[in-house]
Amino acid sequence: MLLILLAVLFLAGAAYLFGEAATAPARDRQVSVKRAATYGKFRAALGERDQPFRDRVLEPAVDRLSKLVLRVHPKTSVDGVRNRLLAAGLGRTVSPTAFLAAKAAVGIGGLLVGLIFGAVAGGIGLLLGVALGGVGFLAPDFVVGARARKRRELLRAQLPDALDLLAVSVEAGLGFDGAISKLTDHMDGPLTEEFGLTLNEIRIGESRQDALKKLSARCDTPEISGFTRAIIQADQLGISLGRILRVQATDTRLRRQAAAEEKAMKAPIKMLFPTVLFIFPAMFLVILGPAFLNLSKVF
Repeated sequence: MLLILLAVLFLAGAAYLFGEAATAPARDRQVSVKRAATYGKFRAALGERDQPFRDRVLEPAVDRLSKLVLRVHPKTSVDGVRNRLLAAGLGRTVSPTAFLAAKAAVGIGGLLVGLIFGAVAGGIGLLLGVALGGVGFLAPDFVVGARARKRRELLRAQLPDALDLLAVSVEAGLGFDGAISKLTDHMDGPLTEEFGLTLNEIRIGESRQDALKKLSARCDTPEISGFTRAIIQADQLGISLGRILRVQATDTRLRRQAAAEEKAMKAPIKMLFPTVLFIFPAMFLVILGPAFLNLSKVF
C-alpha cells in the first residue's frame, strides 16, 4: 500500500513539473509584458526611500568617486579610459565610470589602511598612508595595462592563422564579411572576438572602412593596423583580397618569428642576473668551502 501511495505521489509530482515546464515560456512572456507595461509607472510612483539600493546609493557614489578622480587627475579622460579598457578586453564588462570609481575607492582604502598601521606602528602614519593610497590609486592602471599587453601578444600570435583562414575563405568564393563569419565559427580567442565585433558593426549598417578603423584602434598593434590599412586600400583600388590576405599572412608570420627570435636572444641576458645572485654563491660555497676549512686547520 505504501509503495502505491509513493508511486501516486511521484506521478503527481512528475505531472506537476511537466506542466510547469510546458507553461514556463508563456508565463515568462506574460510577466515580461506586464513588467514592461508598468515599468515607468512603477518607477515614477517610487519615492526616494523606496528605490532599489543600487539606484539610491551605489550609482550616485560611483558618479561622485569618478568625478573626484577626474578632478584630482585632470589629464585622465573618460574616452581615454574607455580605450584602455577596450585594449584590455574589459570594455564590454567594465564601464569607464566604474573603473574610475574603483581607482578612487582602492586609493582611499589604501590611505585609511596606511594611516591605521602608521598610527599603530609609530609616527610614520601620514607617510605610510600616502604611499599606500598612491599604490592603491595606481594599481588598477597597472592591472589594466598588464592585461592589455598580454592581450596584445595573443592578438599578434593568432593573427597569421586568422589571415590564412580568411585568405582560404576568400579564395573559395566567399566575400570578406562571409570570411569573417567563417573565422568566428572556427576560431576562439580575443582576435576572434574583435573580428566578431567588427562583423556586427558592418551588419548594422556601418561602412567596412569605419569598422576596420575601429578594429585597428581597439587592438592597437602594428600588425593589425597594417592589415586594416591593406584591406581598406584594396577596397578603394579594387585589388584582389585573396592576394592581399596571403601577403599579410606571410608578413605577420615573419614578424612573429622575428619576435620569437628576439625573445630567445634576450633570454640568456635575463638569466644572467638570477644566475649571479643565486647559483654562483652556492657554487663558490661548495667549491671553496673545503679549501677554506683546510686553510683554517693549517693556520
